[in-house]
Amino acid sequence: MSLCHVFSKKVYRLVCLFTSLASATGCSAIKAPVPKDPAALADYKAANDPYEPLNRKLFNLTLKFDKYTLKPMAKAYRWAVPHVVRNSLGNMITTMYEPQVFFNDVGAGKPRRAGDLFARWCINMTVGLGGLIDVAKMVGFPHHVNDAGLTFANWGISPGPYLFLPMGPSSVRDGLGYAVDQLFSPWNYVPRGYGLISFNWAYNSFGMIHGRSEHLDELDALERDSLDPYATIRSAYQQMRKAEAAAIRNDHRATVPAWYYHWYQRHPPHPH
Repeated sequence: MSLCHVFSKKVYRLVCLFTSLASATGCSAIKAPVPKDPAALADYKAANDPYEPLNRKLFNLTLKFDKYTLKPMAKAYRWAVPHVVRNSLGNMITTMYEPQVFFNDVGAGKPRRAGDLFARWCINMTVGLGGLIDVAKMVGFPHHVNDAGLTFANWGISPGPYLFLPMGPSSVRDGLGYAVDQLFSPWNYVPRGYGLISFNWAYNSFGMIHGRSEHLDELDALERDSLDPYATIRSAYQQMRKAEAAAIRNDHRATVPAWYYHWYQRHPPHPH
């Protein structure tokens, strides 16, 4: 059994365990009581966070882990590695993730986005030295976001309750989408003899540290200035996901890029 199947099953079980526990009990430690006051009820529904007591406990545990483990490593990484090198490594991480984006563009029924992403990935994997240099962006193929959670959103599947999982803010839909995405990562199918487990651990661990190093200042400011960091992160995440899903849904560009269409008009194929 490949590592991606094991990991996906773990994520799926985690989401199912979370929701089943929350559904099976109404205690205040897991599920927030539904308010009776109309204004409070409106806020409750807008937050879409019926399991807030449990989510907050997981959020606080995550903050402690971050404070004593991830944040110090991210600070050391940013101190030791020059910015230009970190930039290149970040480009490489993005490039390695993009096959999943491609499959989700196809799943969302957006061939133009999928075509642009495929061209981008081919350019950066070759001319861009495995993604270390973002050549594709220079020639008009910037990176764009997509994942299985967003694909599900464009299929009309609602997010379900907000969840705070070990990987960060999520929802029932996005948590299951995260598991599905692992199935479309080609790096999870490297034969075991080629160091699959070591590669995945190194890649995922490094990705976490690099990602955390990119947001040190913002998260420090959030913890320092926000009256309720948990609620701020929840709101920002929900708004971000809505905006990302809308951007994909409203992308109605022609399948053929404009530059190719104009070139084809000037250079039609010669009849045989």
